[in-house]
Amino acid sequence: MVICLVKRGWDADGKGPSVWDTFTHQGGERVFQNQTGDVACGSYTLWEEDLKCIKQLGLTHYRFSLSWSRLLPDGTTGFINQKGIDYYNKIIDDLLTNGVIPIVTLYHFDLPQALEDKGGWLSEAIIESFDKYARFCFSTFGDRVKQWITINEPNILAIMAYDLGVFPPGVPHFGTGGYQAAHNLIKAHARSWHSYDSLFRKEQKGMVSLGIFAGWAEPADTNSVSDQEAAKRAIAFCLDFFAKPIFIDGDYPEVVKSQIAFMSKKQGYPSSRLPEFTEEEKRMIKGTADFFAVQYYTSRLVKYQENKKEEVGFLQDVELQVFPDPSWKRLDWVYVVPWGIRKLLKYIKDTYNNPVIYITENGFPQGDPASLDDTQRWEYFRQTFQELFKAIQLDKVNLKLYCAWSLLDNFEWTQGYSSRFGLFHVDFEDPARPRVPYTSAKEYAKIIRNNGLKESL
Repeated sequence: MVICLVKRGWDADGKGPSVWDTFTHQGGERVFQNQTGDVACGSYTLWEEDLKCIKQLGLTHYRFSLSWSRLLPDGTTGFINQKGIDYYNKIIDDLLTNGVIPIVTLYHFDLPQALEDKGGWLSEAIIESFDKYARFCFSTFGDRVKQWITINEPNILAIMAYDLGVFPPGVPHFGTGGYQAAHNLIKAHARSWHSYDSLFRKEQKGMVSLGIFAGWAEPADTNSVSDQEAAKRAIAFCLDFFAKPIFIDGDYPEVVKSQIAFMSKKQGYPSSRLPEFTEEEKRMIKGTADFFAVQYYTSRLVKYQENKKEEVGFLQDVELQVFPDPSWKRLDWVYVVPWGIRKLLKYIKDTYNNPVIYITENGFPQGDPASLDDTQRWEYFRQTFQELFKAIQLDKVNLKLYCAWSLLDNFEWTQGYSSRFGLFHVDFEDPARPRVPYTSAKEYAKIIRNNGLKESL
């Protein structure tokens, strides 16, 4: 049982600016109430308090994300910030001293601004930059860190940042930017995996993967062939877009390639808007993950919707409409669909040769941020755990790890502090940022003590 958290402290002790620092400081209501992550839950100065929460829950593992620009302020090893190294060394050492295994994410959306200024994930130069950063982290922390996530939710980053422009740098490139960024993200991950494999694995004996966001897509009309195909496309464009190259054969799913080529031709492009991997790149990408890390929150019904206006964009390429079942309970943007995670895990098992699976994020926002009693939210967690138990016992899914998002209420990207996923409540109006457990934290601790739910199927 593990918990995830992103660290903040935007300019402390030599940290360089990240794209999120720039983005939030520009204002313009791109983030809820123009809130920033400058302090957030204050973990940079309150790590000891975080550790108390971790021990209170009885965690066996803890996932956290490094800040690239805290370690390398301009994104390169030309200047290394020793205070950043000291900070993460303390976290890692404290976790291990208390019997908690660290799971470390190298990159969680916060690209150093200096690298974004050179093109960011739209530039192929980022591949070499990321590989050097990864090597630096493996060399610096890999004697103690044995489980690595290279890139958090590359599919969300590509779409939100470089197609829609909702995330920084905030410039949309409809129908092109997301694909180019995804192309470079995949190659950057693969390069860093090979660096670990060739330079560090023999001595450090760790594992490396990337964390892919995925929801489950259910046909709106199970008797409709077009809805069935739309649901398959939804999964292919979200999950398989990254998983198939890395776990199967080094290339994108055929339905993705054919769909984008078809739409591109209709729109008058001379070739597909989706870049192609060379044969050498395919060989380099194939097999570059040691476990399957997936991040699930919710599901949707999917209905075919033709792109009659020939609009250019990632979402338009998939040609579908997504919506919830009216009966599903809702907490913020998360519709509660516990059976969706079981179906997703079964799909991963059947499609990707029964891999070892880590759920590196899953959670629900607190419906009433003023109340510490989140009994209803805990009920959704409990239902989810029941479905995970079914996946393991009945479907024989090789699930080895579960991460709840997140330890603390935190800065939730464009939603700012309006969405609270923490097991511990944080008062963002109080400079001391006190941590107080929700009911769900107390129940989660019981699950860990009992090594699972008391009730079975």
